[in-house]
Amino acid sequence: MPYIAPEVIQEAKQMDLLTYLKNYEPYELVRFSGNVYTTKTHDSLKISNGKWMWWSRGIGGRSALDYLIKVKGYAFLDAVQMIAGQAAIEPPVSPPAEKSIEKKLLLPKPNRCHTKVVSYLKGRGIDADIIQFCIQSGQIYESESYHNAVFIGRDREGNPRYAALRGIGTDFIGDANGSDKNYSFSIPAVGDSGIVHLFESAIDLLSYATLQKMEGQDWREEHLLSLAGVYQPARELGRSKVPAALTQFLKDYPDIQKIGLHLDNDQAGRLAAKAIQTVLPGMYQTLDQPPPQGKDYNDCLCIKRGIGVTRRRKQNKGRSYER
Repeated sequence: MPYIAPEVIQEAKQMDLLTYLKNYEPYELVRFSGNVYTTKTHDSLKISNGKWMWWSRGIGGRSALDYLIKVKGYAFLDAVQMIAGQAAIEPPVSPPAEKSIEKKLLLPKPNRCHTKVVSYLKGRGIDADIIQFCIQSGQIYESESYHNAVFIGRDREGNPRYAALRGIGTDFIGDANGSDKNYSFSIPAVGDSGIVHLFESAIDLLSYATLQKMEGQDWREEHLLSLAGVYQPARELGRSKVPAALTQFLKDYPDIQKIGLHLDNDQAGRLAAKAIQTVLPGMYQTLDQPPPQGKDYNDCLCIKRGIGVTRRRKQNKGRSYER
């Protein structure tokens, strides 16, 4: 068995997969959308934010070393030697910092009809009238190429600025290229409102609206806002930042005085709610209102509608990755 110095092993462990592929296997790398990449060999393998996930196999990791071992089948020492050998011949080069340019949102082409996305949302318990409202207003549609559900976030003038893409019956999750996370999926109130209700996902927002409608409430009376992904507070809560989408929404709607936090009933959701309450300016009153049943508001809705666990799982494989 060949000897490899510990420092060489440590260096090999530090190289992330995107850097490895860009430098040593550029022919294998394919840009999927925004900062998400895939590979020519495995189109279900997605690389984003320093991590990778091979969705069809349920295998993931962070480093190029993980990839060579788990995906390409190399033995540990062979994988280390491969990375070290490549780096010795041609050290990895960090790309130059990109110039700050205005983001241009590239929306997927809409499908001629939205049958699959309507069926998907109905299967999650969302009210049919609310679905039609979102489709007719252009806030939700079905993409032509992959038949993903597309959730549009708009600025105060109504211009599309963000698009969340969610696979229908698949594990795919991503953002359209050029998405600005200051403007996530939302449904502003019809008139003036002093409160905004905050959710982790568009599905939870629509679930809450459905529950309001079921209880005879006017679901357009108050602002509804979802976050563009899971909110990650700082290790020290006091150093956390207010979510970008919430910050922008409060600027756009200065009459807001209350914020209803409808985040998940799990450790991440409870911690996020506490962090937001900690860092929001004192001028705002916060109401921590997690779902009364289930992990999130879609669970709560499905429980009330009697939609079973099996059906929900079929509608949304890999639920924990939806956000």
